This record gives sequence, C-alpha cells and structure tokens, in this order.
Amino acid sequence: MSVKMDHIGIAVQSLQQAMPKYRALLQKEPDHVEEVPGQGVKVAMFRAGDSSIELLEPLGPDSPIARHIAKRGEGIHHICLAVENMDAVLKEAEQAGLEIIPQKDDRGAGGHRIAFLHPKSTGGVLIELVEK
Repeated sequence: MSVKMDHIGIAVQSLQQAMPKYRALLQKEPDHVEEVPGQGVKVAMFRAGDSSIELLEPLGPDSPIARHIAKRGEGIHHICLAVENMDAVLKEAEQAGLEIIPQKDDRGAGGHRIAFLHPKSTGGVLIELVEK
C-alpha cells in the first residue's frame, strides 16, 4: 500500500488576505479554489513540489476551522496523507489504536474521500487521509 504526503492544511480567517502572501511566497496563483460545504470551508490549493499547501477559510462561525481559529488562532491545522485504499488504512489505523473522527460528510476538496485521525491518538497532530 502506497502512502505519500498530499498537503499541509493551514487555517486562515480570510483567503482574500492570506492568498497574496502565498502567491508571493510560492511565485504562483493557487492551482484550485473551491467551497466544500460539507466540511464548512473554502479552500485554496497551492501546489508546491510533490505536495500542496491548502489554505482553509471557514464558511461560518460553526465550522471546524472557525472553532480551530477561535481556540488556537490561524496556522497549521493538519497534515494530509494520500492513501490508495482508505478502508484498509482505516482498519489498520484502528487496530493500531488511532482514533478516527466521525464525520457527516466524507468528501473533501475535489470530491475526494477523506477521513481524519484525532490528534490525541497521533501525538498531537490532526491527520487527514485522502483517497484520490
């Protein structure tokens, strides 16, 4: 089974304010911008080598990203690993004692299937898994 780094998610209050900084840093426009209502976010993806930087703006005050920003401020929210077989990876993760965060919608940016592993079971890091 192949697993690779897909992206790093960064919580921001406003894409309009954050994107110019990342445009300057990465010397390019975002590769993709979309709203993901099921996750309560608007995202801007900047490809950087073999992975991406994903800026996450909350769509409303009750979104997970809005709660994250209210509690911890803007900054790194999660790392994302691309997996080939989500069901097999989740089964192995559970067997290893990792806690899967239940969610209503398992579709993320681009319509890809996603899952999250709770930071309390991963050494303090929220890990997203994506199956493309």
